Amino acid sequence: MSKRDYYEVLGLNRGASAEEIKKAYRKLARQYHPDVNKAPDAEEKFKEIKEAYEVLSDPQKKASYDQFGHAGVNQGAGAGGAGAGGFDPSDFGGFGDIFDMFFGGGGRRRNPNAPRQGADLQYSLTIEFEEAYFGANKEIRIPKEEICPECHGSGAKPGTTPETCSFCRGTGEEETVQQTPFGRIVNRRTCHVCHGKGKIIREKCPRCQGSGRIRQTKTISVTIPAGIDDGSQLRISGEGEPGINGGPPGDLYILLRVKSHSFFEREGDDLYCEVPINFAQAALGAEIEVPTMGGKVHLKIPAGTQSGTFFRLKGKGFPRLRGNGQGDQHVRVIVVTPKHLTERQKELLREIFAEELPLHQDTFFDKMKKAFRGE
Repeated sequence: MSKRDYYEVLGLNRGASAEEIKKAYRKLARQYHPDVNKAPDAEEKFKEIKEAYEVLSDPQKKASYDQFGHAGVNQGAGAGGAGAGGFDPSDFGGFGDIFDMFFGGGGRRRNPNAPRQGADLQYSLTIEFEEAYFGANKEIRIPKEEICPECHGSGAKPGTTPETCSFCRGTGEEETVQQTPFGRIVNRRTCHVCHGKGKIIREKCPRCQGSGRIRQTKTISVTIPAGIDDGSQLRISGEGEPGINGGPPGDLYILLRVKSHSFFEREGDDLYCEVPINFAQAALGAEIEVPTMGGKVHLKIPAGTQSGTFFRLKGKGFPRLRGNGQGDQHVRVIVVTPKHLTERQKELLREIFAEELPLHQDTFFDKMKKAFRGE
């Protein structure tokens, strides 16, 4: 059976770049690797893919293949893998890269004793509506880990020092080598003696019991900026969990929840409220007092104002966090109809409103009928 074209095997056009060849190989190797794909033909396809890659990733072999095809390539090195020993893990794209793709490990090992940043913490803080408007300074108490002051994080009893693990030689990992039909595989796992720390503590610190950390409640001051909104998040640098192996501490993220207000509603930087007025104020006009977050202000109501009309109080809304100035306050006036009238009051109202509405004034249903007729 004749061999397929190597470019066809990798799904590429002739003239593909080295980066395109590498990406195509990685994608297909991940798909057809026998440890992942259990199809009967997966192993043969994987060998074909690797053979094509070994030729096309080598500039000299690729040039020879492009000119003479399969006849220009030494089949002894390409068919079935790299010699009798199977796959060479040192090959570019060999098992090291494949296991890196599958399991996130491979040749790039993280040193377990390298400094690492501590974990971030999150705290939910509920504040009043007024505190969101004016800003505030709050104190919160959070449980968190701190470096043990007795051993300074080493975990060893004061006056002693941790010893390097003799089993893993301080790497925190132990290795086992396994011969498989596909070649030599090196498995790495956490050292069972030091549990990945790379060090052994013979005499533990009495305060932290060898952990190097203590659990305590810390009081932290938080500045709430004026204009903050519900759901906003504040970041306090360095107030998370302490770092590992001398790494920097994590950060504290404070999720803010703002209580609702009995009178105001917020929309962005604007405020909305409803103010009742009586029939005479709406009909004749008036000047009324309206509450704002900064105190009461006067608002002129023009004569003939209808119920539900909005008035804008410029600059009486929330302070803008990302800019100058403030939002606006929108006041909706509601005309209150009196419920309990004396006979004299009823008689006066009949006299005032005895005149019927003009006949030409359309009702809501008249307007709907005209709309459907296209008038």
